[in-house]
Amino acid sequence: MADTDTLSFRRILIMATDGFEQSELEVPLERLEDAGADVDIASIEMGEITGWDEDDWGEDIEVDLTIADVKVDDYDALVLPGGQINPDLLRVDEKAVALIRDFASAGKPIAAICHAPWLLIEAGLAKGRRLTSYKSIRTDVANAGAEVVDEAVVIDGNIITSRCPDDLPDFCDAIIAMLTKVPLG
Repeated sequence: MADTDTLSFRRILIMATDGFEQSELEVPLERLEDAGADVDIASIEMGEITGWDEDDWGEDIEVDLTIADVKVDDYDALVLPGGQINPDLLRVDEKAVALIRDFASAGKPIAAICHAPWLLIEAGLAKGRRLTSYKSIRTDVANAGAEVVDEAVVIDGNIITSRCPDDLPDFCDAIIAMLTKVPLG
């Protein structure tokens, strides 16, 4: 898929904190920027957050704004990278969970990969949905009332889910495809 300028005039928010799965933040960031989108990273605090790269701490990435400073109206979509640590820390942060709910209430695309569906559960968005996730949290997703499937990418309304880093090409393609169909607003 040729991404160049596909998403011109689109603003995407990636929400993460320390322990994000390195590839699950960096690959969507690169693909979305290559497609012409303006992408910001929001976290609990300003500064840098550190990724998790397979079995050890990874690279740092600069935060553009705090979760508390995000205005949903300024963005067209929300991307939630996984990793075990990142979504576990975010799901106990009231502002992070409220932000996810605000994106959902606005009908904006929300893309969650790996362990990030924990955040969808916490925000009350899993019940009645068709979702996928990393295999170790599928019971959690099912217990939250979702229909769990084992597919590379699942789209249910405005929510996109994927299982793991191997699914990143399909995950990114689904985000880009959804954003090209959503009217600018």
